Amino acid sequence: MRITNDVKYLPLIAVFFAWSAHADVALKDNSEILGKWSVNAEALKIDGEKKTIVSSWEFKNDGTLQSVSTDSLGRTKEMTVSVKYTVEEGVIKKQLSPGREKYESCSVAQKEGTSMILKCTNLFLFLTKK
Repeated sequence: MRITNDVKYLPLIAVFFAWSAHADVALKDNSEILGKWSVNAEALKIDGEKKTIVSSWEFKNDGTLQSVSTDSLGRTKEMTVSVKYTVEEGVIKKQLSPGREKYESCSVAQKEGTSMILKCTNLFLFLTKK
């Protein structure tokens, strides 16, 4: 059986169209994310199994992202952490931990109304505007 050149590239074409259907939303600046957000769940894939989390993020105009998380096991009850963030080239760049200059890039995979899905380095985060 002989495969023509056109047919052997079909899987590559299918991958391209699947990828382009999930194109990220480029942020113009931080005005599109300012305010308080509930972080409701996280998942390894956008359509994968979601793990419920109880956390809130507040993107402040001064470039600070304040995260308040509740420990589901009850060990620490509630923890508040502030890190730096910027919006560069349509992507959120946030500090991984306070006092360290290592940053993680999070692109907006979807943003509709009060819902937003962030695609970070190893995780998708599902947020709702408060």
